[in-house]
Amino acid sequence: MSSSNGNRVAGLNCFPYRYSNVVTDGNVIKHGASIDEDSAVEIVRVELQGAAAFLYCRLVPLILLLVEGSTPIDITEHGWEMLVVVKKSAQASSSSNFLVLGFAAVHHFYHYPESTRLRISQILVLPPYQGEGHGLRLLETINSISECENIYDVTIEDPSDYLQYIRSSIDCLRLLTFHPIKPALCSMVSSLKETNLSKRTSSLKMVPPSDLAETVRQKLKINKKQFLRCWEILIYLNLDAEDRKTLDNFRACIYDCIKGEILGTSTGPNGKRLVQMPSNFDEETCFAVYWTQDGGDADDQTVEQQPEDLKTQEQQLNEVVDSQMEEIVEVAKNVTSRGKDKLSVSCSDI
Repeated sequence: MSSSNGNRVAGLNCFPYRYSNVVTDGNVIKHGASIDEDSAVEIVRVELQGAAAFLYCRLVPLILLLVEGSTPIDITEHGWEMLVVVKKSAQASSSSNFLVLGFAAVHHFYHYPESTRLRISQILVLPPYQGEGHGLRLLETINSISECENIYDVTIEDPSDYLQYIRSSIDCLRLLTFHPIKPALCSMVSSLKETNLSKRTSSLKMVPPSDLAETVRQKLKINKKQFLRCWEILIYLNLDAEDRKTLDNFRACIYDCIKGEILGTSTGPNGKRLVQMPSNFDEETCFAVYWTQDGGDADDQTVEQQPEDLKTQEQQLNEVVDSQMEEIVEVAKNVTSRGKDKLSVSCSDI
């Protein structure tokens, strides 16, 4: 975005007088601020109705402009809230007392039998204020609310790659001080060190115990899918960067997991299969996935893949694995830089 566009966005930040009660009537969320945080910055929690609804409507054009693939939410639906990051203006006046730095729109919806789930539908920090940690504070505040109000879990609707990066970094830092995961985590790290997966004569599932995933959801409100993502990162954080065999085992587990998700785990005549299909569109990217069943003639159930098809399939799988490994490494670097004190005790010390 050009500097002129950035200035126009900043100009939309000032609260007109009719919107000032969005802040004064809302609930200021207390946040464990660090020494270098601006004390004039606050996060205010408001229901999306009245003046807050009108404020959101003013922000919609920015959402459509700055968030790819975004659409306005239906604020007439029950359960919507907005967390607004505001800063008290240095020059207070009757017409403009606050600046909007960013916001998050969240939706509370029913979860059977008697709980509520929280979904983050939109989160945006305006360009002039990006890189100052406001998005991080919004996510941490939402996590705090979910724990205090005993929300079932927290999800994010279609997060961008960067938002997922920040989210995973935050959750990994929270999990590093969550002692119930330590025994299972260290046991998995030990298994990776002792197993040799290079010749593929053995296999290892790098998944946490199911009861642990439930404990994490109950205490930290991290949903299972997000916990599994963080679990892989936490394992990587406890591996020795100089231990090539263990790192290769780790990658092999990631490979097996992705392969199982895409192709299924069956190696016999029954199970999920991927077959290249001829096409006038793109021969390299067109394929069919089918599921074979027990019974009947095996010749009618299986389709033999040609060597070149298997080679292409292997190459594509490795590309996906490499991409996921890069994501794991990047989050691990961020967690290491932000949580050195939390990494002081590793599995090797237990």
